[in-house]
Amino acid sequence: MTKVWIFVGILIALMSGAAYFYYSTTQSRISALIENNATLEANNLTITNANEQNIQTIEDLQLSYQKVQEDFSRVQSEFQIVRLQNNELKERLGQHELDALAAAKPVLVERIINNASMNSMRCFELMSGAPLNEKERNAKNEKEFNSECPWIYFDRITN
Repeated sequence: MTKVWIFVGILIALMSGAAYFYYSTTQSRISALIENNATLEANNLTITNANEQNIQTIEDLQLSYQKVQEDFSRVQSEFQIVRLQNNELKERLGQHELDALAAAKPVLVERIINNASMNSMRCFELMSGAPLNEKERNAKNEKEFNSECPWIYFDRITN
C-alpha cells in the first residue's frame, strides 16, 4: 500500500509540475497576446485616421478638379469669343488696301486710325470697369456704342 501512496504522490507531483508549467507558459503567452493586441489596436487607429485624411484629401481634390474644369470651360468660351473678334478684325482690315489708301489719302487714314485707336483705348477702359459716358448710355446699337468692341454693348444689356 505504501507503494501505491508513493505512486499517487509522484503522480500528483508530476501533474502539479505539468499544471504549473502549463500555467506559466499560458500566462506569458497571454501577456504577449495582450501586447500584440494593443499594438494592433494602435495601428488600426492610425490606419483609420490616415484613411479618413485620405478620403478628405480625395474629396478636396475632386472639388478642386471640378473648379478647374469649370474655369477651363469658361476660359475656352472666352477664348473662342476673342478668336471670333480677331477674325472679324482681320476681315475688316483685309477689305482695304491700307498702304495704297494711306498714300492716296493720308489725312483720311490718319483720322480713321486715330478714331479706331481712341475707341480701342475706350474698350480697355470699359473692360477695366470705367463707368459709361453719356454717348455709351444712350447708344441704340453696338456700332453706336463702340465700333471697336461691340460685344461690350451686349454685355451691358444683359447685365
